[in-house]
Amino acid sequence: MATLHRQVLNQMGEQICSGKFMPGDILPAEPVLAEQMQVSRITIRETMKSLSAKGMLQVRRRYGTVVLPRAQWQLFDPDVIMWRARAGAAEPGLIEDLMELRLIIEPNAARLAAKRATDEDRIAVRRAFKAMERAVAGHAEYVPADLAFHGAILTACHNQFVQQMQNALSAILRTSFELSSEIAGGPARSLPMHEALCVAIEKGDPEAAEEAVLTLIKRAEQDFEDRAALNRTANDQPA
Repeated sequence: MATLHRQVLNQMGEQICSGKFMPGDILPAEPVLAEQMQVSRITIRETMKSLSAKGMLQVRRRYGTVVLPRAQWQLFDPDVIMWRARAGAAEPGLIEDLMELRLIIEPNAARLAAKRATDEDRIAVRRAFKAMERAVAGHAEYVPADLAFHGAILTACHNQFVQQMQNALSAILRTSFELSSEIAGGPARSLPMHEALCVAIEKGDPEAAEEAVLTLIKRAEQDFEDRAALNRTANDQPA
């Protein structure tokens, strides 16, 4: 169970990302926030420190705590990615930017994995794919299995910078997978594409691995477009 600090941090982070508190806004004073959220001033103070460390807030002496522009946020921070995704409807372009980043990173990561994967890496990728199969069959959770699969591929790159970025990349992928998994039949449709990627890495075929990832990402983009179209249709319906 999340700690009280974590609960308050998530709430405040989501409020900033959703636009309840806009860049340039001055947050209510600590005693006011503490009363509003029914927590201690210490918890509020810890939350403000955490959000400041993520580049979202700045405490200005004799002025107050100010919400900073998004350009100053730690955009690769897993918490920031999660909060922005939860407030995605209020932030046009977020999904498009995430998909572009996937296109920049994942095809090259797949090529590297196909070239560099050890026997242990290939076993880990296959094991994660089997977990995805079980999830699609209803015997496990899909998103954690999908994350484990892509995480095993990033590990198989054996690139120190890619490995250093894994927390941020995992948060980005989680956001994409959670949205995809909400689309009817999405996980089942993507399973053969994941298997093609798994086989390409097992065979050490960089071109096939890259092609499989590109197919996966294009499928995800189409799913998001279909989902957006359905949402627009639903919103256009008379109340």
